[in-house]
Amino acid sequence: MAITASMVAELRAKTDAPMMECKKALTEAEGNFEKAEELLRVKLGSKAGKAASRVTAEGVVAAHREGDVGALVEINCETDFVTKNDSFLAFTKAVVEGIVKNNPADVEAVGAMPLTLDGFGPTVEDVRKGLIGKIGENMSVRRFKRFTGSKLASYLHGTRIGVIVEFEGDEAAAKDVAMHVAAMKPVSLSSAEVPAELVAKERSVAAAKAAEDAAKAQAEGKAVQSAEIVAKRIEGGVQKYLKEVSLYNQTFVKNDKQTVEQMLKEKATTIKSFTLYVVGEGIDKKVDDFAAEVAAQVAAAKGA
Repeated sequence: MAITASMVAELRAKTDAPMMECKKALTEAEGNFEKAEELLRVKLGSKAGKAASRVTAEGVVAAHREGDVGALVEINCETDFVTKNDSFLAFTKAVVEGIVKNNPADVEAVGAMPLTLDGFGPTVEDVRKGLIGKIGENMSVRRFKRFTGSKLASYLHGTRIGVIVEFEGDEAAAKDVAMHVAAMKPVSLSSAEVPAELVAKERSVAAAKAAEDAAKAQAEGKAVQSAEIVAKRIEGGVQKYLKEVSLYNQTFVKNDKQTVEQMLKEKATTIKSFTLYVVGEGIDKKVDDFAAEVAAQVAAAKGA
């Protein structure tokens, strides 16, 4: 019996198995869907195993504090729908509280922390795998940071952006800074602490823009600026960028007449560090053209 792309697509939608595995199972079962599904269950095992390779670019950020100990965590899933699931949210809450309590060294150690939830356990990793099977989506603990020894202030913008700042001084001012960080997303405390690779990238962009302007002026028969003036323009652009991305130099979101540094001085408050998590930041989100994917893989199989 000929195995068509639509048959493969139908079995994949039903089982969530990889397309080539669906085609192999249908071929072995001679087109019998029930038998093919059983073959896939035997070969691929649990739903958690089948979901494990899928991209988790959605999710939530959570924070928890107990005295001078706190934690910020990002836990990812595949779709925004799951971020509202009660079990997923309970898992996130339990994990961030466990990080504060257990002081894990890394993400792997988070997985080994004790946890029982929704009948799954006895570790965080066991619960994670159980929830993947229950909910039907891959999920992962992506990153976390634990804080101790300093006064802490936190701010959560919904469940997608989270900030914790370490500070000395006025707590209300520190909370305002946490909110400011969530809104303005600085990359460092001061201009001097902006990562060198970001500065180099900005300088390259400014140089390219200056070269483009010079070429345009030359083409229009206008005077081309001297190398010295161009260099000053480039450096001016870099300095403007540094002020825009460093916390102290940014205009305070609650008062556009002063910088964050000026506000902190007024409140006799010092920010020692800040940590900002934005859900899915830096993760490549896969966009599927399912029909094209099925057709391409089936065609490749026929040519094999």
